[in-house]
Amino acid sequence: MKKLRQYFSIMLFSISGMHMNAQESGPLAHIADLRNSVTSHRASSFDKSGGNADAIRIKAGETAALADIAGAGSIRHIWITINSPSEFHLRELVLRMYWDGDSEPSVEVPIGDFFGTGFEYEAIPGGHTGQRYQSWQSMPLTVRGRALSSYFEMPFSKGARITVTNQGVTDVPSFYYQIDYQSYADTNPTSKQGRFHAQWRSEITRAVPLSESNGVNLDGKNNYLFMHAKGQGQLVGVILAIQGLSSGWWGEGDDMFFIDGATSPSTINGTGIEDAFGSAWQFADEFNYPFVGYSSKGNRDWSGAHVMYRFFLEDPIYFSKSIIAGIEHGHANDRRDLYTSVTFWYQKGHQTLDPLPPLKERLPRPFYRQEMLDRDLPN
Repeated sequence: MKKLRQYFSIMLFSISGMHMNAQESGPLAHIADLRNSVTSHRASSFDKSGGNADAIRIKAGETAALADIAGAGSIRHIWITINSPSEFHLRELVLRMYWDGDSEPSVEVPIGDFFGTGFEYEAIPGGHTGQRYQSWQSMPLTVRGRALSSYFEMPFSKGARITVTNQGVTDVPSFYYQIDYQSYADTNPTSKQGRFHAQWRSEITRAVPLSESNGVNLDGKNNYLFMHAKGQGQLVGVILAIQGLSSGWWGEGDDMFFIDGATSPSTINGTGIEDAFGSAWQFADEFNYPFVGYSSKGNRDWSGAHVMYRFFLEDPIYFSKSIIAGIEHGHANDRRDLYTSVTFWYQKGHQTLDPLPPLKERLPRPFYRQEMLDRDLPN
């Protein structure tokens, strides 16, 4: 009986320990903790006169400062909605974020791409013409209709600045936003945290002939590049849009991560595009989960725009000195398609981003969407 009591004591202790550990992480961790020297704030487009004109106007060629925050703190939530007559405002508006007084941005992304939407251009007779807002949801980012939300934590020790630049030729008459952040009495909460970065890239990939690759790719030199960085940090997410420029399955490409100087083979190597983004045996229907998803489905023959995401929130990809992250476009890079991505990571200090291409090189390419009719057409 004594041994039995000891067994139950050990088992109960283990279960209680599991419960305590479960409360140490996750979105609800520490939600009941009371904190000293923390204050909550919001930068927003609200009508300063007390009226109901709760938006700002961003003229063509103008940069609007959404937030200019002094001291130490952390942005916890961003909400944006836009009313613009321009068909391409989701690519024309560029979101930039600067931390700790840096003159260069750590985030420089077309605003639609940052929120994982607008990859498809549509022209509906009698309806909407322009980049399509695709609703989707994950843990750090959500889009519902034209409401764009981010829940990425964005810490800073010596100030933060967020801007939006209208690189189009049409004024944006109504730009609504809310940026919720915390201010701290000192830099202790943020001194050991990485700074938030986001890199936009887009490329029509080169189909590497079999005579050149021999069907083998270990060094990743012809891969589509997500991002590269030097220093210490952790990669936490990728949104990838593939526009198939011809029919046929493009998904045999492996994701590859070359960490801290690794050259061949990669430090981390995947088994296929759909595997990397939470599916298997190709993609079927659209799905949205907290960490993985296939948020927009193109044509059944794999042409058109296909959008997927993977957030490494529970399994960040850590690097101490450097990282090169990318993915094959077809097996051994044998496909020519349009790849566009946004990659999110944290790192110590600032990483200079690859230059953002001019607007004319960023505009989405049209394609024909194939639709299944509910009945046959008459002869």
